[in-house]
Amino acid sequence: MKFTQVARRNPRLRKLAYTLVEVVICVALIVICFVSLYGGMSTGFALTQGSRENLRATQIMLEYMVGIRLYNWDQLVASYWIPVYFTNWYYPFAASNESQGIPYYGTVMVSTNPTMTPTAAYSTNMAAVVVTVNWTNFNGSPHTRQMTTYVARNGMQNYVFASTNN
Repeated sequence: MKFTQVARRNPRLRKLAYTLVEVVICVALIVICFVSLYGGMSTGFALTQGSRENLRATQIMLEYMVGIRLYNWDQLVASYWIPVYFTNWYYPFAASNESQGIPYYGTVMVSTNPTMTPTAAYSTNMAAVVVTVNWTNFNGSPHTRQMTTYVARNGMQNYVFASTNN
């Protein structure tokens, strides 16, 4: 039997370098980490922008709801003082060279004799005011928010106007 001696590498030199498999696994882990980080950040920014748009819609609806309190009954139900359709902007105070952002389209509906659950004897002296705001965000998905309040014929506005007319 004949033995041939095989030249072997020095074991210390083998430990100094990384193999191709180790490098590929390391790069794959780094890519997964960066993709996850990017996905988390972009989702966070999208959620923040959505929250800001919802907040602006709520501010617009409240602006009209607070204004409703200043009308007396006749102005509320029998006149054209309250605009039925309106348009407002995400940033209405932008300079002339700046964008005002997303347009918000709204409606104000005043209906007398609203359907109340449970029914009430005084429902003929009530009016329902519904403010609806619609907008489309930056990626094209439509959104709608709605706010409803009730106004009584002998409600708070009569006390406000009675005290200022004396």
